[in-house]
Amino acid sequence: MIKKVSIITINYNGLKDTVEMIESLAAHETYRYEIIIIDNASTDPLGHTLLQSKFPDIQVIRSEKNLGFAGGNNLGISQAKGEYLLFLNNDTIITCPVLENLVNALDSDPRIGAVSPKIVCWPEKQRLQYAGSTPMSPVTLRNSNIGYGQIDQGQFNKPGETAFTHGAAMMIRAADLMKFGLMPEFYFLYYEELDWCVQIQRAGFQIRYEPRSVICHKESMSVGKQSPLQVYYHTRNRLLFAKRSIDKRDERIYSYIYQTLMAFPKHLSIYLVKGRFRLIGALVKGLINGLIAINKDMNYGKELSSH
Repeated sequence: MIKKVSIITINYNGLKDTVEMIESLAAHETYRYEIIIIDNASTDPLGHTLLQSKFPDIQVIRSEKNLGFAGGNNLGISQAKGEYLLFLNNDTIITCPVLENLVNALDSDPRIGAVSPKIVCWPEKQRLQYAGSTPMSPVTLRNSNIGYGQIDQGQFNKPGETAFTHGAAMMIRAADLMKFGLMPEFYFLYYEELDWCVQIQRAGFQIRYEPRSVICHKESMSVGKQSPLQVYYHTRNRLLFAKRSIDKRDERIYSYIYQTLMAFPKHLSIYLVKGRFRLIGALVKGLINGLIAINKDMNYGKELSSH
């Protein structure tokens, strides 16, 4: 019997994007799948009702509280029936089948714990967003998506192991959750999938890039670049991620110093020079809450996730 993929998507004030994503799957996907939409406290209280009436075969779950990226996905996991789980951003589009190649990648080796497809821009489908990723610097906590911004000429068409999946589209086996756990919820926004990849690798699994599946991504439609929300969570979560992901104590301390004494003043200076004063408060609050968090035990973050 053909196994099933549970596609889990978060909708937050993105009804149009979500509808387009669902319609693209219906038009092109041939593998057996179910769709679970988590409406993450969208301000339109009727959005989830409209989705359910328009697509009666999908499951729409309304959360009255914004659970964040990880919390929403974990709620979807609790309702999933598939042997495989695909976490797919609602601002994605497919133009050809993608699920079978991702499933086959996982099935090819039990040591593979997560896989992401090649990701390209939408509507400029020839421009790459992700073709695997580089390892992250333990000090600066920076890495890059391989091929980002390049024209896709097939130069990244070889599948293989990579450092991280891409949060817009990643697939795991449902059974493997017993080995590495759910997505960490205390980040609320940003760094969740990076942390999860670290936990997956610590459990003995590899991360895989599978270019035979291609997904188009509109990118940053729900939050917007350089918003106070983005600045706050990026600033805070880099410190949380350093605490959780860097094993060597010296490197972890160097990372704390870099984020506090180099990255923070740099961003503060940029916002001051450019007159982006509304971002300064978010930057300062992110640093303060991040420093508070790294001095707490591993239950931190719960009280910080409701910014």
